[in-house]
Formats: sequence, structure tokens, C-alpha cells
Amino acid sequence: MKVRKWSMLLLMFVLCIPAMGMSVQAAETSPGISIYLDGQQIKSDVAPYIIPKVNVTMVPLRVISESLGAEVSWDQKAQTATILKDSTVLSMAINQKTALVNDSRIPLDASVQNKQGRVMVPLRFVSEQLGLQVNWEQSTRKISLLTGNVAVVSPPPPQDILGETNDSGGAPADISGTPGTPVITNGSLRGVWVSTVFNLDWPSTGSYGNQAKQQQEYIQLLNELQTMGMNAVFVQVRPSADALYPSSMVPWSKYLTGTQGKSPGYDPLAFMVEETHKRGMQFHAWFNPFRANTDAKTDQLAANHVVKLHPDWIVNSSNKLYINPGIPQARQQIIAEVMEVVQNYNIDGVHLDDYFYPSNGAFNDDATFKAYNSKKIATKADWRRDNINSFVQQLNQSIKNVKPNVQFGISPFGVWRNIAVDQTGSDTKAGVTAYDNMYADVRTWIRQGWMDYVTPQIYWSLSFAPAQYDKLVTWWSSEVRGTNVKLYIGHSPYKLGTAEAGWQNAQEIINQLNYNTLHPEVQGSVFFSAKDLRKNPLGLLQALSSYYNR
Repeated sequence: MKVRKWSMLLLMFVLCIPAMGMSVQAAETSPGISIYLDGQQIKSDVAPYIIPKVNVTMVPLRVISESLGAEVSWDQKAQTATILKDSTVLSMAINQKTALVNDSRIPLDASVQNKQGRVMVPLRFVSEQLGLQVNWEQSTRKISLLTGNVAVVSPPPPQDILGETNDSGGAPADISGTPGTPVITNGSLRGVWVSTVFNLDWPSTGSYGNQAKQQQEYIQLLNELQTMGMNAVFVQVRPSADALYPSSMVPWSKYLTGTQGKSPGYDPLAFMVEETHKRGMQFHAWFNPFRANTDAKTDQLAANHVVKLHPDWIVNSSNKLYINPGIPQARQQIIAEVMEVVQNYNIDGVHLDDYFYPSNGAFNDDATFKAYNSKKIATKADWRRDNINSFVQQLNQSIKNVKPNVQFGISPFGVWRNIAVDQTGSDTKAGVTAYDNMYADVRTWIRQGWMDYVTPQIYWSLSFAPAQYDKLVTWWSSEVRGTNVKLYIGHSPYKLGTAEAGWQNAQEIINQLNYNTLHPEVQGSVFFSAKDLRKNPLGLLQALSSYYNR
């Protein structure tokens, strides 16, 4: 598997190719799906259908043109559908993982399909890009599209998926702004990562520049997570050296408006912290520490982005831009940016993922090694680890000096070192490791007490021999034993239903949770990510509910 959180994020939106044997006629034999636009039913000469597993509703391109008032075209040679409405231009091709929306590439859960000569497109994605609100009613199999031109009483915001959720019914999630009763969890943390990069979990691309819609989407997200029994969120507030809050140091994130540097008209972080605390849930501000940009393009970056202000700090590795951890001033700048959030917001924790040095690809820092090696460290590998150690130590000290009660935690790659390389490492055969490839010496951080909790990403099953879940939980438990560092385990519900060993049944997650109870050092779990929990893969939510309420 891929070894960085970046790779984990990419896996979430890689195209799932549906079974070619599924015909339109077969889809029509299931209970019909009805579509309404502002209360008026939309007729379709070809029945909409749901792609299994990814739970995406597909409709004929003709529905988009005739009912939503968009101009559409189909290029047979390029196998590409183009949709134009107002100032929005969407372009989607058969078997492509992304859609082109104006000048931005947006990931898709399902691409355009050609079913018996009819071009079928993902309804929710297209509708939200055109500024519509989408609601799915499971009991009636009804899709409601809302333009905002009609009065609607408490309309539920769009969910991350549209279609069947593999569940067995039950009460719908609370979608009002009123928080429910805080979940009783006997002290254990039950957290969820909320990715904002690529608009994966929140906010939706269809909410760009729409404060009310973004806020309602977050309320819906919290209410669903609380219903699942979760009591903490880890929200990505710095996805690409930018911010989901008004900052004097970095630009507004493009994932709020579609344009980096453009204000969304409100303070999303203040709103999220307030709504999260209303529910008795913890809010951890998640930072990607050294990622500058998800690609190497700079033309769309704001004038005050670090790539523009400090090009000498930037390293291009595999067409992704990184802030060079070897430059002391760069590290101090990132610490200052994190502290801006610590000082201005009532967050419960500062959370870093594993964005230190890239785990693969060349990283050209020879000149930096020569220029900033005052300790005369002999090898570049040890020097890189020392850079990250200094960053972690100084950030922890900065947080504790200002707000001692704010937790500081890090989520490293799940394997520190393999036993074949280091006899004190885990009994694994991972292709890369945190220590040797990301230069993250997590053991030192734990032993020095430079963080309050560690959340290793143990994204493998109990039956995956090269990196077995139980062996890794046992290893990490022994690492924190006798220290004041809490251990939370990072789980991967996004893998359920994939071909990798052990992920063919939701019971895998339950078995992992059961195994955690054998180690008192394990004080909670964090799931990656909200989008995948909400899809309820293989009926996971029912299994989690039974487990947590037993």
C-alpha cells in the first residue's frame, strides 16, 4: 500500500469501476428512484441507477440538459461529456478519475458511463457543481434537488454519498442544529479525521462561497458522527500551507471558495469549534506541517503563499511542493502559524499527520545539509531526523508555554522500523518506515515526552502478513508503556470492500477494536475518514453501534 497520508487520501477517490454486466434494464428492476427539482418531479426516459459500493446515483445526460437548464455536449471521439451552466463548465470523460471544473481538477467517486448507448453521469456531483442542494431519502428512494429559489423548511444538507447505504434502515440522523446528548464513552476517545483537501469530507465543492450551506453541512456531519458514537473530530485546517480561518500569515484555503486567498465571508474554524463543543465533542486542529502544495503548479497560488514569498524554502519532490524542514527559519514560521490557531481558538488539540519528509522520490536538500548543519551531524539521514526532532520539540514547548491544557498529538505512519533492520522494531516487512523514509523518530518523541498522544496509522488487517494489525498494536503499546503519552489507534474503514487481505467484512474493524482492549495502553481509536464512515461500508455503522452500545 501507499505509505503517506497523501497516498491514503488519493486512495479515497480513486475510481471504482462498476461491474460491466450491470445493465440499465437490470437497474430498473429494483425499486424506482424518483427525482424532484424544487418539488417538481423530473421525468427520465432511462431509469436512474445506483453503482454498488461507491453508492453513486447515475442519470442520463439528457436529465441535466432538459431539467437543470444546462447546456450539454458529448464528444464521441474523446468520450467526454461537457456541461455548461452560468459560469460553470464541467468536463468528465469515461474512465477518468477526475472531472475538470472550470480550471480545477476535482476527484470523482464514479466517472461517466456509457450504458447501451446512453451517456450516464453522477447526479450529485453535477448538481452540486451547478449550485444545487441535494437530499436523498432512503425510505422513499427520492432525490430532492433544491435551487434555493423556493422556501424549504429545515432542508437537510447534502451527504457525502447519494444512494443506498448498505444499512438496514433505522432512525435517520438528527439534521437540525440542535446537538444531541453527549456520548458516554467511559473515557475512551472515538475520533474521526475530517479531510478538507480536495473537499474530501467537508465542505463540498457545491458549497463554495456559500456560508449557510457550509455551516449546515458541518452540522449534518457532526450530528451523524455523534449518532455513530464518536466524541472527537480531527479537522484539517491547514491542508496546503493555507488556512480554513482568517490568518495574518497564510492565505485562505481554496477549498472554501474555489480560489486560494478568497475569503468565505465568515470564520469557519470558529464556527466548527463552537458547534463541536456544543455536542460535548473534542476539536483537534489538524495541520499538514511541511506540505506546500498538492502539485507543482504555482499560477493559482495566492500572493502571500509560502511558495511565492519564500521560493528558496520550497523543494519539488515528485511534482509536489514541500517546505524544506532543513531550514530553521521555515520550521519557525510553521510553528508561528500553528501558534496563531492555538492563541486565537478554543481548540482541544493540535494534530500533525505524517507530512515530514516525503517517503519516496528525490528530495534535493544537499545545499541545505551543508548550510544548516551546525551540529556537524555526519549523515544526511540523521540530520533530517534531527530537523524533525527539533521541530516537534519546539512546537510542543510553544504550545505548552501558551496553553498547557491543549493536547499535542502526531499521527505517524504505522511502522516505525522493521525488525530486520532494528531488533527493537516491529515484526513487520513494510516497504518503507517512519524512521528510515519519513525521518520521523517517533520513539524519541515518545520517550522525551514531546507530545501528549500518538496515533499510528495502522491501516492493515489482522491477516495482512507484511504488517499485521495485532503485531503493530502490541509494538506501539510497548513503546508508550511507562510514559505519559496516550496511544490512540488509527483505523482504515476506507479499505472495507477492497481486495486487500482482510477487508471483505466489516467485522475486521470490530475485531481490531476487540484486540485493542487487550492492551490498556490503547485509550481510543481514530477513523479515516468521515466520508468513508458515512458511506457505511459493508454495514460498518451497525457493527460499530452494536460494539459501542453492548
